Amino acid sequence: MLKYPPRKLWPEKVYSLPELAYPDTLNACHELLDRNLDEGRGSSPAIYFKDSVVTYSELHHQVMNIAGALRRRGIQPGDRVVLRLLNRPHFISTLLALLRIGAVAVPTPPLIRAREISGIFESSDPSLLVAETELWEEVEKLDTRSVPSLNVESLCEDAPYRECDPTAKDDLAVLLYTSGSTGVPKGCMHSHADLLAIADTYARYILEPAPADRFGGHPTMAFAYGLGALFVFPLRFGASTVLLDRFTPEAMIESIRDCKVTLTFCSPLSLRLMMKEGMDLKGSLSSLRLAISAGETLPASVYRSWRDLAGVEVLDGLGSTEMLHIFISARRGRSRPGATGEVVPGYEAVVIDEKSMKPVPDGTQGLLAVKGPTGCRYLQSIYPQQNYVRGGWNVPGDVYIRDSEGFFHYQCRNDDIIVCGGINIAGPELEGVLAEHPAVSEVAVVASPDELRGMVPKAFVVVRASYTPSEALKKELQDFVQRELAPYKYPRKLEFVRELPKTSTGKIRRTELRRAEFQV
Repeated sequence: MLKYPPRKLWPEKVYSLPELAYPDTLNACHELLDRNLDEGRGSSPAIYFKDSVVTYSELHHQVMNIAGALRRRGIQPGDRVVLRLLNRPHFISTLLALLRIGAVAVPTPPLIRAREISGIFESSDPSLLVAETELWEEVEKLDTRSVPSLNVESLCEDAPYRECDPTAKDDLAVLLYTSGSTGVPKGCMHSHADLLAIADTYARYILEPAPADRFGGHPTMAFAYGLGALFVFPLRFGASTVLLDRFTPEAMIESIRDCKVTLTFCSPLSLRLMMKEGMDLKGSLSSLRLAISAGETLPASVYRSWRDLAGVEVLDGLGSTEMLHIFISARRGRSRPGATGEVVPGYEAVVIDEKSMKPVPDGTQGLLAVKGPTGCRYLQSIYPQQNYVRGGWNVPGDVYIRDSEGFFHYQCRNDDIIVCGGINIAGPELEGVLAEHPAVSEVAVVASPDELRGMVPKAFVVVRASYTPSEALKKELQDFVQRELAPYKYPRKLEFVRELPKTSTGKIRRTELRRAEFQV
């Protein structure tokens, strides 16, 4: 049994839009897939991947077969199934099949290592692991004898499971993991209604999608950003999704050009990289009507450069795994360089004083607090739940200023998270791994400015007496982290120091290190 936080610690949910009045019995697979067939879209494209096209009818057939295979293997409603899949059609069909039978999907980012996967196994207590060949290497390092594992290809042919399980709208649908300021992966629980709510708020009112739209982008569907962008949104509106299983700037541009993508989901880093390619962006991206940026705040310089070089507007957005998707967003024709945007219809947002928890006047810096149809429910994590949900409000830890016109301006993070190229990296997690190396006596990891990625992790290391600081040791420590954690998490900067600044009680003064990094 999964351990939910006490109800008194749950966020207050707000259903202020007519689209959010869901029936008590609700299955997301039916709403995202079967309804499209009911509305006559069987022959319409659902997925573009490389040279192949999957129609809604073909996807429906695949999903029923996979659902049948899962049920024949004993997967029951509520069972958790860990997914190790790339952004390919079988990610979508397997996830839909799990929703169809009332099971819970636990997607995992492709780049995480065995150490991180093991933590997900421990907390989610899965009944099955489904992976593809390219991602088996880290799986093989795990002790998974108690959990059956299957190659995703073995699920493609079986007796079809035709009906959708009569799940309740509040039944758990997906369990998404994120790293918090403690560095411990936390599972975020989201229901069938949550999946639809992000489409019926952000996508419906900000993106205004139509069946003719083609959604594209590079974020993995194992992250909340990619799950909404490439899975939920296109299917909810009878549109199509264009999948890219390996990101390079050139591949991204070619994908948009060749598949005539109309909505692309990016990060400031990927926008910068595409602009560095030296290609004719206006010509290659002529099909685009909007670009969306999230993961880190969009610098005004990137906003302007992209607009000038690509000839298409980019909308900044703030979301989180805990909230499932974007809740503060720029709007088409109302973007302001340097401002994240306005609150998404269906959500409420205020800026509060951290101590009093009361709203502060416009123009005053404070913590952002949010309510809406989605909200934070951590799995087996009471203290983080108490910290994130306060008085019914979700408090992600972002410091903002709201101006008199209702635009929210990002200031900084309120914790130790380092947003590197749109990916959250927990400094304490890196510290824990580096501390395991025999050369390391003490270590502190903080954010450091970087022209390309915005911020990168920087490690300050005190070595043991038997070791001598050197470039070789620096590379050895960086490689050590890459072997233990997802490769993108390694400290791109590393400085050897004689000692770390500390308080009178012996605590490391990370604020002092961080402040020194950002001094002009």
